[in-house]
Amino acid sequence: MRSVGDESARPAVLVWAAVAVTALLAVVAFQVSSLNGLATLMLASAALLLTAIAVGVRRHRPEFARGWWLIFVSVGLALAGNVIVATLLPPEVATGGVAINVIYGITYPILCAGVALLPNHGRRGAAALGMTESAIIASGAAVIWWMVFVDPSLIDTGLIHSQAYLLVEPFLDLVLLTFGVRLLLLSDSRSVSYWLVAASCAVRLTADTAYLTVGSSAGFPTEVSIVGWVVCNGLLTAAALHPSMKRTVALPADQATLSRHGATRIYVGTVVATPVLTGLFLLREALQDTLGSLDVVVPMVATALTSALVVQRMRQLNRIAAARAADLERALHNEADLRQELRFRSEHDVLTGLPGRTVLHDRLAAAIEGGRPGALLLLDLDGFKDVNDRFGHAVGDDLLVEVSARLRLLFGGALVARLHSDEFAALLTDAPLTDAWATTERVLTAMRRPLTVQGHELFATVSMGLRELEPGRPAEDLARDAYLALHAAKEAGRNQFVLYDEQLREKRLETARTVERLREALTREEFVVFYQPLIRLADEQITGVEALIRWQPSGESMVPPDKFIGISEDSGLIVPIGAWVLRESCRVVAGWHRRHGTVVSVNVSPRQLREPGFGLMVLDALETSGLPPEALILEITEGVLVDSGIATEQAISHLTMLRTHGVRVAVDDFGTGYSSLAYLRDLPIDHVKIDRSFMPVPGPPDPAARTLVKAIIDLAAGLRLGTIAEGVETAEQVELLRELGCQRAQGFYFSRPVPEADAARLIDRERLTSG
Repeated sequence: MRSVGDESARPAVLVWAAVAVTALLAVVAFQVSSLNGLATLMLASAALLLTAIAVGVRRHRPEFARGWWLIFVSVGLALAGNVIVATLLPPEVATGGVAINVIYGITYPILCAGVALLPNHGRRGAAALGMTESAIIASGAAVIWWMVFVDPSLIDTGLIHSQAYLLVEPFLDLVLLTFGVRLLLLSDSRSVSYWLVAASCAVRLTADTAYLTVGSSAGFPTEVSIVGWVVCNGLLTAAALHPSMKRTVALPADQATLSRHGATRIYVGTVVATPVLTGLFLLREALQDTLGSLDVVVPMVATALTSALVVQRMRQLNRIAAARAADLERALHNEADLRQELRFRSEHDVLTGLPGRTVLHDRLAAAIEGGRPGALLLLDLDGFKDVNDRFGHAVGDDLLVEVSARLRLLFGGALVARLHSDEFAALLTDAPLTDAWATTERVLTAMRRPLTVQGHELFATVSMGLRELEPGRPAEDLARDAYLALHAAKEAGRNQFVLYDEQLREKRLETARTVERLREALTREEFVVFYQPLIRLADEQITGVEALIRWQPSGESMVPPDKFIGISEDSGLIVPIGAWVLRESCRVVAGWHRRHGTVVSVNVSPRQLREPGFGLMVLDALETSGLPPEALILEITEGVLVDSGIATEQAISHLTMLRTHGVRVAVDDFGTGYSSLAYLRDLPIDHVKIDRSFMPVPGPPDPAARTLVKAIIDLAAGLRLGTIAEGVETAEQVELLRELGCQRAQGFYFSRPVPEADAARLIDRERLTSG
């Protein structure tokens, strides 16, 4: 789409054609010497203008074309009047000038209305835009016009009494010029069409003034007047055909001001020059002894009118300034309110209304700097994720609101903040550690009471970390220490609090160092897999092995699994480590399986089962190693299957898919985690591993241990699940398990976990012995 500027830079061919025809008519105007010739010339000029308006409106389709149609009507009436004067009226009447003035006196109001409506475009109040400024300029021009043209031609010559009618058209031209100047003030000089219309108004005034001063005395218009009338119509013709005639002026009502610095200078110059020139004119008339009443009245009235218009404009500007000042004041007030609202939102939690991390940090820093005693307490809701998973986030949000309200009451006037999700903080100031300790215990007890949320009775116990304020320590360090205490409380079993001490920091640093070393161990291949035989109790033959990871740092003693497995789980490194153990175990056992039918049992952590690609990773390890799926047992903990939420559903989906391929699943440490056994029937399980804690200890017979082991074995048999006993260390335990019907066992009685080479020798030697 072309812009208005493009249209102005490249006028349509029709515009140039109109210019050419107008130039031709202007040349012919120099040859006109009769009334009929003048009538014919103006007929052609007016017909050209009427055609141009009709074509321009249809071609460019301005949104509001009524201004152009009013100009069309005005020109049409003038054309009809000229024809009537030239053809129907007697020559002495037609050449007298009165008839022409009457005709144009009728058409001028319509023409002025049309020019006035060109920039209006239907907006309420738009007709008054720029009128004061343009009236000031036109009034000043009228004073100069009167002094330069009217006074010498009519006043000083005494013809004013007989030829006053000659002032009608020039006076109306001044009114028309007012609207023409207004076009320039509103158009911001971007509309070529508006410039052409304004120029036609100025040319019309020039032509009629020439007729007033010269043509009337000659009895026939001079060439200046005739050419001026033709050029006037020609400018309107070009304006109607130019594409910018459809431009819409969109200045708001409070911006009715001059649109260019040049126009502003004209405006100011007019205001200054008018009284000066009036004074000079009156002085000249007085010196020439030609000063009359009209010489004084007309310029003074026009000058007074100009001054009145200036005063009116100043009042308008004052109103505009007052309105803008009020708008600015409202905007500043709204901005202040908005800034305050944004600051509140940035410093407070939207859901609970509690202060956020920034406020807590500032208050904590101020308390430390002031040397005030107290403590920082961090709280984390236990099991909040389960609430979201079970009841939805709407219930979870309402639970947070209820928890916030309870914490406010429990901590009284202390600062309570929400840091993140289900994480809160409280800053206890001006209180010794003993009082902070007592407050913490009171909060811990109170939070064990249920909360009613949307008809559900929910429990929102908390884990808490307590850190005493210490002068001279940065707020960041104290917050970090409180987090260490909070994590210690969660690791200790939740629903409790831990007071920070230096050992927690040392433990944290040691954990961080261990995590870094574990990353390096992966790249340095410091992990090895040991294998502990799985024994069939019926004949005490090795049927499989359990793969157990070991960490052998270069040049150091072996690191026990309990020193790094939990850290690997928390850090997420268990995912790549577990994947490596699975691939390595499948690779090693594949050869044993081909020779002896050995199966392998591999532990899988809950964190691994949360990985979207876990199932595909297992199948890829089997395919790469050549180990049949039936020879792989994945050992999981009970919590993986009985926890709720998306993670558990994903774990069950992985295990179900793998079992369809032949992979078997065993529940490790069975009986130690949950009292509900319904999952044994409904979930994807093939074996249960009886935890070593159920094994009878050496010494006198233990009927209770025997009963527990028998109950587990009978339950598994009833559900057609295999049983594997862990931690078997004595012959009595072996005999008991065999008697009770346990299928397989493993433990130090048979063999400790051994490296790959030793495990291979055990399997080969047994096969040779049995063979």
